[in-house]
Amino acid sequence: MRHRSLHRCCGCVLAALLLSLTHGARAEAAERVSATAPSPAAMGEYRRKLEEYTLARGKYEAEADAYWGSIADKRKLRRAKRRNNQDIVLGDYVLTQPPVYSGPPKPVDPSAPPEEAPPRKYVPVVADFLRAAAKEFNFVPQQPRSEMEYKRAYAKAASAAGLTKEQAVRIYAFESGGDGAYDVQAGLEQPKPGAQAISTALGYNQLLATNSVELMAEKGDQFIRTLSAKAAGLPDEAKKTLQKKLAVLKSMVAFCRSVPDSWSAHDKLANTPKGLGVHALNLDLDVGPLLQTQKLLDSVVFARAQGFGAVLSAAELEMMNLTGDGNGLDIITMPSAWRERVPTSNFFQPGGYERNPIAGRSGVVSKLIAATNAVMDQESKLQGAKDLAAVFPK
Repeated sequence: MRHRSLHRCCGCVLAALLLSLTHGARAEAAERVSATAPSPAAMGEYRRKLEEYTLARGKYEAEADAYWGSIADKRKLRRAKRRNNQDIVLGDYVLTQPPVYSGPPKPVDPSAPPEEAPPRKYVPVVADFLRAAAKEFNFVPQQPRSEMEYKRAYAKAASAAGLTKEQAVRIYAFESGGDGAYDVQAGLEQPKPGAQAISTALGYNQLLATNSVELMAEKGDQFIRTLSAKAAGLPDEAKKTLQKKLAVLKSMVAFCRSVPDSWSAHDKLANTPKGLGVHALNLDLDVGPLLQTQKLLDSVVFARAQGFGAVLSAAELEMMNLTGDGNGLDIITMPSAWRERVPTSNFFQPGGYERNPIAGRSGVVSKLIAATNAVMDQESKLQGAKDLAAVFPK
């Protein structure tokens, strides 16, 4: 009986102690909140600034929506005119620059807890492409023994496709920084602590995973024919190896054609494990140069089909690579005098315009082309570009 009484007594003491600690903690928390809570005056100032910001931002967004809507409408008009063989006039372009927000910054709510920056979205890298290829297709790309080996293969493929040395070398210089390796990825051009990939753009011409899926869907049979012809002339062992690779290619082509032939459908496939495995083809000594070349060749073929018979300069070809074939052709067929007046925004979507520093800084088409040429001039002096030029067939 005494034992039970002692037990109850200890229990009461413990409960009282816990209650005391709880009240103390609550009081301490209340004191901290009271000490850090913003004053009525601070909250009043915040609400005033928030109202100013909301009004200014709303006005800007209405102007921006109207501006980019006009850009889209004029673009549709120009396309319709081309289809109907009608002349395009200067008034078919928006001739003003995009609005820029110049109002007050968004105020910080003094009563809200500090906001933590959201984690950066992970972008797959070369190691991910290789793992996906091995797991999804049981495929290991034949990577070159040296950078020069890949450069020779690329130069041979580009020359055979009809690309000029000037086009191949200067676009390589522009896209890969003048000294980029065959596996260079956007954001990882320079080895430095904390560097992160900013997209899946890979290789000499910075193909996105979506580009790889789309090219395999549209040109896969062509690649298979090219490599089948190559296999026919190889010794038995090498022929057997390439034939195994051809079997993988056929499987990849079937996968890439499992959706409608549209960019949005291919983009969804590209972001699956199998899509990343297809992107690993860019690292393969046989297939990679064909993929990297085809992206540029498609633009050349598009220009010819639209009646542009002249040899595209590297900067002109890059305009098609940078803004898309339709927009690029619009740029390169534009009279020189118009290039001084037409803003570059006419050839971009709002998000793409904001993400492209050259487009935004250039202002008008003539300056965009000049800036592109300037980058090409500078980066072509680097060793990687010189090496590619040296192995390009004469």
